[in-house]
Amino acid sequence: MTRSLAKHETVDDYLATVPQDARATLLKLRKLIQAIVPDATEGISYQIPTFKYKGPLVAFAAFPNHCSFYVMSPAVMEMYKDELKSYDIAKGTIRFPVNKPLPAALVKKLVKARIEENEKTK
Repeated sequence: MTRSLAKHETVDDYLATVPQDARATLLKLRKLIQAIVPDATEGISYQIPTFKYKGPLVAFAAFPNHCSFYVMSPAVMEMYKDELKSYDIAKGTIRFPVNKPLPAALVKKLVKARIEENEKTK
């Protein structure tokens, strides 16, 4: 994937630099997150699309061989570790194939758990 090293001002700017197949996957993820937490604000943080709700909530990005969904919480990742077994995961990140988006039900669980986490700390 060739993406400009220029800083992205908006999520739309970011998505415009992503190849079409990954863009379609990330657009679905974006709409799902917006539906789950309509009060969240979105912006660019660390050069990737990030949602904030009472603090950083979740983020996503595209890479040459995968997309990533950043849960930003090792505790939430641990809570759903059984459901995440089939994914390539790191401390607060789920990597998945561009052509195999995360299931909506799983995204909802993860985002709702993050909302709960943020509401407890803010």
